[in-house]
Amino acid sequence: MAKKRKHSETVVAAPQKKEEVAPERPKRTLLGWKDKEEDKDDEVHQPTNFRNKEKVLVTCSRRIAYRYRHLMLNVVSLLPHCKKDNKVESQSSKGVALSEMVELKSCSSCLFFECRKHKDLYLWMAKCPSGPSVKFLVNAVHTMEELKLTGNHLKGSRPLLTFSANFDKDAHWKLLKEMITQIFGVPKEHRKSKPYHDHVFVFSIVDDHIWFRNYQISVPHNESDKMARGGLDKMTLVEVGPRFCLNPIKIFGGSFGGPTLYENPFYISPNQIRALEKRKTAGKYAKKVKAKTRRKVHELSNQLEAGEFSEMWKDQ
Repeated sequence: MAKKRKHSETVVAAPQKKEEVAPERPKRTLLGWKDKEEDKDDEVHQPTNFRNKEKVLVTCSRRIAYRYRHLMLNVVSLLPHCKKDNKVESQSSKGVALSEMVELKSCSSCLFFECRKHKDLYLWMAKCPSGPSVKFLVNAVHTMEELKLTGNHLKGSRPLLTFSANFDKDAHWKLLKEMITQIFGVPKEHRKSKPYHDHVFVFSIVDDHIWFRNYQISVPHNESDKMARGGLDKMTLVEVGPRFCLNPIKIFGGSFGGPTLYENPFYISPNQIRALEKRKTAGKYAKKVKAKTRRKVHELSNQLEAGEFSEMWKDQ
């Protein structure tokens, strides 16, 4: 039988070490890193700052004409906060497909260029998913490649938006002004935008149409002609392009549809205009036929009297 150890001989057990745990990582926010204590204080005291996260989906319909496709690419190059997607079939169910695409791309607005009969271009401007949306007929299209103007601003810079005084007259113009401001205005501190302004988007209403122009803000940089801060005397505007005209057709309460909020009473579809032109050309032939019948009736009613030599050659 083994002998028992004395109490003095027993080995003292080493104290257990506590597990080392890494400190909790601070929370990352839009303004930097924050600890828990600071986060709690901010929730109680500081109000949350608004940040514009506007993103625009730009797409077009299939079988679009090349001029209209170039116009869409010009618009994409002017909006650094937009996303371009594949073409969509121009059908009655296009609204559902476009709403899904906007949601998948995590966008809040949509610009859809719809081409019909390879001649007519329609622009859908919609806020997704709750609306409203506007349908325009696009006229007087001139792309940057066609114009070849001397203006040139930096790609990705933020534009200044200017509107004519007509936008404050009626309710539907105020709604269109707000939609254009949200869609064409580049958010501040967007990752693809430059933090300064060097061009202007001009929206003006003439004959119930919205005319779009893009100008570069040209400032002299020579030391002799250097402009003082805030001086506008030496600033000049040089047009860049593109140019187009928007004729509003309808304003809907939902996204790509819904209840009609406004309908343009002066709108005439291009199909009706072409039909009237064909009727004018068809009227020329009808005038010729009527002239022939009138001539025959006139000859029958005013016959010539038989002369003395009228029956000379009948016997031979």
